[in-house]
Amino acid sequence: MKQIIKTADAPLPIGPYNQAVVFNGMVFISGQIAIDPATGELVLTDIETETRRVLDNVKAVLEASGSSLDKAIKVSVFVKDMNLFSRINAVYATYFAEATAPARELVQVSELPRFVNIEISVIAAL
Repeated sequence: MKQIIKTADAPLPIGPYNQAVVFNGMVFISGQIAIDPATGELVLTDIETETRRVLDNVKAVLEASGSSLDKAIKVSVFVKDMNLFSRINAVYATYFAEATAPARELVQVSELPRFVNIEISVIAAL
């Protein structure tokens, strides 16, 4: 049976989906963008700040589900500009140790929700 995860420590969904779903020992995190859960406002100062806010949201949802960043198995990163890769990667590396980092893809897309620069979704173990 699937379990729906909701936490006030990450932005509430802006559509017909949930922050995460737990099923069969795995947690599936919906794409997170740089919304500050305390204010509901976008954090778009620069790509480093935006990436940190997204990863903090991911971390909050993982923890609410009973998982953690250390248990992430697969990360999907969507960006508007591939030229931001090295800057995003530098921030990403502070959240995931290289030796135990999850599998990942980083793909450039034409647009993202609310016209942000980055969106991240995660699959993790419990």
